Amino acid sequence: MKRFAQLPTRRHQKGVAAIIVGLCIVVLIGFLGLVADLGRLFITKTELSDASDACSLAAAAELKGDAESLSRAESAGITVGQRNKVDFQANNVTIVPNQDVTFSDHLNGTYYTKNAVAPANIANMKYAKCTLPRTGIMPWFMQVMGAGAQSVTSQAVASLSPSQTNCAIPVGLCSQTPPASCPDGSAPDSYGFCVGKWYGSRFTAGGGFTGSFNLIDYSPPSGGASELSGQLTGAGQCNLNVTNPVGQTGMQQSIANAWNTRFGLYQGSYNVSNAPPDFTGYAYTAISWPSQYNAYDGTDGTRPNFQASRTAHTVYQGDAAAGLSLTGSGSSATSTQLRDNGADRRMVLMPIVDCGGWTGSQTVPIQKFACALLLQPMQAPGSDTYIEYRGQADLPGNPCATLGLPGAGGGIGPKVPALVR
Repeated sequence: MKRFAQLPTRRHQKGVAAIIVGLCIVVLIGFLGLVADLGRLFITKTELSDASDACSLAAAAELKGDAESLSRAESAGITVGQRNKVDFQANNVTIVPNQDVTFSDHLNGTYYTKNAVAPANIANMKYAKCTLPRTGIMPWFMQVMGAGAQSVTSQAVASLSPSQTNCAIPVGLCSQTPPASCPDGSAPDSYGFCVGKWYGSRFTAGGGFTGSFNLIDYSPPSGGASELSGQLTGAGQCNLNVTNPVGQTGMQQSIANAWNTRFGLYQGSYNVSNAPPDFTGYAYTAISWPSQYNAYDGTDGTRPNFQASRTAHTVYQGDAAAGLSLTGSGSSATSTQLRDNGADRRMVLMPIVDCGGWTGSQTVPIQKFACALLLQPMQAPGSDTYIEYRGQADLPGNPCATLGLPGAGGGIGPKVPALVR
């Protein structure tokens, strides 16, 4: 009788499954690491990208060619960029001064920190780059495979680009007959204005126009004090171009209160949170700036010009020192509040219009956009206030960089910050 070989017993298979599971666990951890750890690096990169975009856009908005522009640009980039978070929104982004924000005169040129740019070359810096690294990211699972700390870096470059639409305050400059020459001997522009010259207006409670500028209505015949106040405390009226017809409007006290928030002066429900001030509230009047010319970056004795007062976060000096008489009681922003809550609020965009056209029509078209400096808080209705003309907003070198949509601006608006890389 043939004998069959003895089949292996179950005890000979012990430990095989454990070996297979052990081998599979290593592979599974590897795949899990690829998914989880690489996904974490991707999310970190995305978070850094948001921060670098915000940083470069904020920095580019300050590239206006003056001596302090790079310092302002770096400060703005750091402030805005560090409002973003990283590590699944758990930690603040860190931006190192004089290292992570750099500038160049060409998109593909060499980028320098602000301290490495010679004073003579500051005006040529057109591009702001933010380079934000994140190092020491320890893998969750890939450590099993021997992987160490990882790092990711995000870069963004922004520059000022012509806008196709713009945001302007509800104040219009009236084109006028050009004078023979400007105070500095230069020729006025085609709309009759001189860069650096002060222009005044008389806002009257009953409406009408008697000066170089007045309040205007971007949505005639609707609108009113509430709409205009919202534009003055907010970004202004946006999505504007030269096809927009504008109407004439009268003065109301609530407009003065809204105007004054840009100087850090608050009445009623206005405060630094719902109506941001500029970086300075210092007022320029015939008393505080006797020459009444070029308060933006000029000289007038020992008094600080606008650029200097912004850098120092100088507060409104008070009615007596300014020679003004503001009505009502209220609060004034501190230097710290101007620094922490301030924005570009006194360099504004104003449309240039033919005010004579209002005599035969309820509305007139926008002819051009102008850049202007708000010089002083507004007093009671019927009193004068002044602005300083800083040029047509589409011309190189003007200091206006306001809100708007980048694109083909048609040569009418200011340059606005836009990402270029």
